[in-house]
Amino acid sequence: MGTGNCTQVSEFILIGFTDRPEIQAPLFVLFLVIYVITLVGNLGMIMIVRIDSQLRTPMYFFLSNLSLVDFCYSTVITPKMLADLLIERKAISYTACATQICIFSQLDVMECFLLATMAYDRYVAICNPLLFKAVMCPRLCVQLVAGSFLAGCVNAIAQTTVMLTLTFCGSNIIDLFFCDISPLLSLSSSDSSINHIVLLTLASLTGMFTSLIVLISYIFIFNAILRIHSAESKRKAFNTCASHLMAVSIFYGTGLFIYLQPSTKYSRSQDKVVSVFYTVVTPMLNPLIYSLRNKEMKDAMRRVMERKKFSISIN
Repeated sequence: MGTGNCTQVSEFILIGFTDRPEIQAPLFVLFLVIYVITLVGNLGMIMIVRIDSQLRTPMYFFLSNLSLVDFCYSTVITPKMLADLLIERKAISYTACATQICIFSQLDVMECFLLATMAYDRYVAICNPLLFKAVMCPRLCVQLVAGSFLAGCVNAIAQTTVMLTLTFCGSNIIDLFFCDISPLLSLSSSDSSINHIVLLTLASLTGMFTSLIVLISYIFIFNAILRIHSAESKRKAFNTCASHLMAVSIFYGTGLFIYLQPSTKYSRSQDKVVSVFYTVVTPMLNPLIYSLRNKEMKDAMRRVMERKKFSISIN
């Protein structure tokens, strides 16, 4: 669309992770390996939870949905980043950029709410074990996942609408390896002050609400653990939420670093590294954290492998 002498840009140029040709090939190999591990880890997690009947509990139901989100989360960003490491002109069309923003913002908020839901699940399991089955019934679990999806939809609609209402007549260069709404707002030739307020409000509400749920849940959890007299029981209780606490720390820690840091050139170069960790590495780490630190998951993986070997030996 054009207004006066303004011609709306039809594509954006991504600066990418680096402009140094000598390290682009090694980075391609590194990120490709990370992406393959992410796909195998998250799809494997979903498959094991579905196959093993002993993992049909609220925690693993939420974990399988988290793995699905991480799988999609990485797929929205990584393939384009990998392709851009092999080509000189790193262009993305206006439509593709809007689509990437829409899906990414949907999944980002879904992950926040799923991590908060998993914290509430751990709170009920440790603080109210006798009421756990009554409280965390299948219907509530489905409703909580559906609520996470709807919250993501609201954020996706808001961020995509913001982009579609902006006018881009000047520079079309995005100093990042994927389309994010923040650098697009700075490129807009139209007044984006209201857009900034809307997005900041949504991000603040989402971050504050979900982080408060996590924080309050773990205050009650740690209080309950400290009242346990047996050291072995304390260790078991802490181990049930240690993996989730680690995943929450990584996700919120990198997210806060990105969105709360001042916009300087120095911090912008740092942001690229942290953004890679946030969008590419974290989806790989979640299944590794839960599979390596969780005894039930390791036992389930062993049972699946033994079942596979048995079926092969019969055939």
